[in-house]
Amino acid sequence: MGTKGRMIVGMDANELIRLLNKALSDEWLAYYQYWVGAKVVKGPTKDAVMTELVQHATEELAHADMIALRIIQIGGIPVLEPKEWYNLTNCGYEVPSDPFVREILKQNIKGERCAIETYNNLLSVVKDKDPITYNMILTIISQEVEHEEDLQGLLEDLEVILK
Repeated sequence: MGTKGRMIVGMDANELIRLLNKALSDEWLAYYQYWVGAKVVKGPTKDAVMTELVQHATEELAHADMIALRIIQIGGIPVLEPKEWYNLTNCGYEVPSDPFVREILKQNIKGERCAIETYNNLLSVVKDKDPITYNMILTIISQEVEHEEDLQGLLEDLEVILK
């Protein structure tokens, strides 16, 4: 932990760590949802959807890495127990019990919308209080918006094929 780095946080650092651990939990669950969805998805456009899900999984893992590093920078400890992800998550996890491409896409669109809302709220919390976390969240939310757009495009393509 950098002493000066923690000092520039213009809010309760422990509260920020709590909020970031919630976001970290979301990212781990999102990573797994994308990763496992890519393994089980079935139906038309499966290959395109699988490719997109794998790319999104990689990006969600990168988000988790950024958040964990930020938690450490401000003197916190990232969530150590995976079972805690469920207790801390903002967005939850939907089991891909129906592997049909439409259902997988809808589940992940729902997750991205929750992530966008969560990060937008977090931006409001840290604005003018922690420029480093603010910039990190801007990077993450821009990718989450792109993910939603990508998934919606794939769903629209699928609907045309299924008509």
